[in-house]
Amino acid sequence: MTDTTDGETFRRAADERLQQAYDSPMSLDEYVDRVLTNPIAAASGPRYLLAAIESQGTRTVEERGETLDRYRFFDDPFNDGEHAVLGNTAALNAFVDDLRAAAAGRGNDEKIVWIDGPTATGKSEFKRCLVNGLREFSKTDEGRRYTVEWNVTGTTDTARSLSYGSGGDATAWYRSPVQANPLSVFPTDIRAEIADAVADEAAYPIAADVDLDPFSREAYEHLESTYREEGRRDLFSAVTDRDHLRVTSYVVDVGQGIGVLHAEDDGTPKERLVGSWMSGMLRELDSRGRKNPQAFSYDGVLSQGNGVATIVEDASQHADLLQRLLNVPDENRVKLDKGIGMDVDTQLIVVSNPDLDAELDRHAEKEGADPLKALKRRLTRHEFRYLTDRGLEAALLRREVTGRTGVPGAAVGEETVDTTGGDDRPGDTRSAIGASTDHVREAVRTSVRDDDGRTRQRELAPHAIGAAALYAVVTRLETEDLPADIDLIEKARLYETGELRRDDEVITAEDVSFDGDDGRTGIPVTYTRDVVADLLSEESERSHPELPVERVVTPHDVLDAMVEQLADAPVFSRAEIKEFESRHTAVAERVRERQRTDVVDAALAAETVATETVAEYVEHVYAWDADEPVETDRGQESPDGLVMKVFETETLGRFDENAYRGTEPTEAVVEFRREQVIRALTRYAWRNRGDEFSVDDVELGEIPELQSVLETNDLADLKRRFPELDPGEWADPPADTETARVKADTIDRMVDQGYSRASAELTSRAVMQDIRDEWETLSTDGGEPPEEQDSGGGASATLDGGDR
Repeated sequence: MTDTTDGETFRRAADERLQQAYDSPMSLDEYVDRVLTNPIAAASGPRYLLAAIESQGTRTVEERGETLDRYRFFDDPFNDGEHAVLGNTAALNAFVDDLRAAAAGRGNDEKIVWIDGPTATGKSEFKRCLVNGLREFSKTDEGRRYTVEWNVTGTTDTARSLSYGSGGDATAWYRSPVQANPLSVFPTDIRAEIADAVADEAAYPIAADVDLDPFSREAYEHLESTYREEGRRDLFSAVTDRDHLRVTSYVVDVGQGIGVLHAEDDGTPKERLVGSWMSGMLRELDSRGRKNPQAFSYDGVLSQGNGVATIVEDASQHADLLQRLLNVPDENRVKLDKGIGMDVDTQLIVVSNPDLDAELDRHAEKEGADPLKALKRRLTRHEFRYLTDRGLEAALLRREVTGRTGVPGAAVGEETVDTTGGDDRPGDTRSAIGASTDHVREAVRTSVRDDDGRTRQRELAPHAIGAAALYAVVTRLETEDLPADIDLIEKARLYETGELRRDDEVITAEDVSFDGDDGRTGIPVTYTRDVVADLLSEESERSHPELPVERVVTPHDVLDAMVEQLADAPVFSRAEIKEFESRHTAVAERVRERQRTDVVDAALAAETVATETVAEYVEHVYAWDADEPVETDRGQESPDGLVMKVFETETLGRFDENAYRGTEPTEAVVEFRREQVIRALTRYAWRNRGDEFSVDDVELGEIPELQSVLETNDLADLKRRFPELDPGEWADPPADTETARVKADTIDRMVDQGYSRASAELTSRAVMQDIRDEWETLSTDGGEPPEEQDSGGGASATLDGGDR
């Protein structure tokens, strides 16, 4: 686009866009040449759908404790993830496997794909993703989809002889109303020869076993009859001459290659499946005493979906049609009327809520006499479930609340973004979720409009989205399969990151076996979205003399509202409400821990240890354990016991003088160095095996264990640094006091972390209110309260899996 922006610029851009989306009309010969070099040009419906999905490649994801390859197609890459299917990768992969089998003709071409699951599990996004992806794939050179157009000019005196619908022009070109495959023009044996010629180069057979649609057959037979009467010996060449037949590309979309039957669509079974006769046209186009297929509407779902895919939404609303669809995958044919049939090449997909299960089981007690048994045998079921990954749920909720697009973990340019959101720390905030590693934690700021038309700014404070997502996930998890030493919060953690860290113990998803029922029930994202929307539209009664705290929605506002409104939601049973309420406390406590971390880290930010200092300590500890020298400016020297002792006592505050004999460590310090520091280094070396390992190569930020051991701040650190701080005065500290100074610095740093001043004020107040009693019990001599000290005088380290 040029620097000049005007109407002509946009018109030219539109011309270019459309030119890229279509091929120029071509002859039948040219089309066959295209097929011989690119078999996708004549692919079957399942094969074409498979090619579109595979065209976007895959990426690796961790879901429900498994490592899976995920097709990027389902991230809706053409629309910045607007209709991405979040999660459910295993079900999507099974769907692709069905397509692959159907494309190869391995029996699955007789199956009907069934996408099943509760409301708000991504089934609608799945449909939109298919439509978006197929549309864009058909605009590419590789994915062009072709059909035929007819013109009988010069062979008839009847001006309307080839029209369909209302009106027509004898000089016009008329496209096959059901996107007929151009190969269907050839006689059966010639089609087979073309298929054989392609077979050696193609991984899958092309769609050669298809006949002309009834409308095209009418045109073909008219032209053949005319030229036969003229005595032409090259009948096929005459009929398919460029003046009468041309092959054109079309953009796949709903109604043209994709048929979608909605819940509210009505009509007779035949009307819904293939279309209806138009009585006025029948009288006008009556031909040889039979119904003329030019007088058919071809607006049924199979007619629209011929060539690619047919989707039946809310299938329980069209249960009467499902049995009628049985013969379609069997015979690849459907009737318009007696004596008039139509070949159909389409991938059948039915989408339903669990109510279809009940419909299919109506006659289950009849066993062998069950009239729906054949249908159930043909359906291949793929179950969509509620998300059990907090990071994905947070992305979905953010999309529902703000319309923000993108997919966590999907590629951003050449970069692949972390899927977990696990460290819950501020990071690079970009416009799409897929470009952010911090979508779980970060705040949401938006404008809402009052009933009187006024616009107000509102803020969902940091952790509000993550708290709602965690609570929703926790309600979806089963408790019967929990090991005694793992709670629901930890189970959610395993699903999110694949591992759980406790001190020096690492529990992976492979170590724990769950029964697989998670995600079948629970709070749907639509419920959470509505709760959040209500909170954003109502200001709280909070007040502050300087800050607009009434505009802030805190994480606990969201959690409390989610619990309070359960009883008013008709979608939950009494038993579910009671169970969901019981899971609120653990989530609320988890959120308080994260808020405390934010406040304490902000207060102690100036005390953060320089990376160089940490690296020096790590190098000396590693050399000490290996009994090797360290490299210094003065050459190789023995590890410095004083450097390690000062770091452990003054920087970490883990030990005091009683833990050493001079600079020699006691057993407690030795265990700390080997179990907490060396083990992390060893694990890092193992992950990077194959390369020559050196401590100099260690990326400290890549080792969660080291982050937790070396960078974690706690209340003891805070009191040791600021002994005059008084949490009880935090809300309104006296001027020129340590509390006032620390609060001012803390608020400033929290703003740098992504808080507004109002949300930082509310969060820090809440944290300080919570720690008032605990504060008085803390010692200031370098550790936790006395009862938590170990024998060496230092506190035992608690590792939290990188969640801080």
